[in-house]
Amino acid sequence: LHLMESGGGLVQPGGSLRLSCAASGFTLNDQTVGWFRRAPGKEPEGVSCISKSGGSTDYVDSVYGRFSVGRDYTEDAVYLQMNNLRVEDTALYYCAVRISSTCSAENHLYHYWGQGTQVTVSS
Repeated sequence: LHLMESGGGLVQPGGSLRLSCAASGFTLNDQTVGWFRRAPGKEPEGVSCISKSGGSTDYVDSVYGRFSVGRDYTEDAVYLQMNNLRVEDTALYYCAVRISSTCSAENHLYHYWGQGTQVTVSS
């Protein structure tokens, strides 16, 4: 079972990126998926989550109104649309799967992790 993130890169403050999470070995459409990030020298932080049913989404306060999580059912992927990016959003972003119907911001409650994709916001 593998998760693969894509879509990271270098962007100027105020710019946008769209991260995507895909899986091999299982179907993401049936899973609760979280997005986490880890900035240098900081603890991992839960950024966003979409529940198994897709009916519930969560966001950390610092990204609320700027980031949007959703599903691409055709591609069996979960995306994280990031708008109005700030320098402090710079981090390695991971997607993770929790074997549960509900979201959580606690990384130890997730069972499968991708390798991460780097997001750098800089002028």
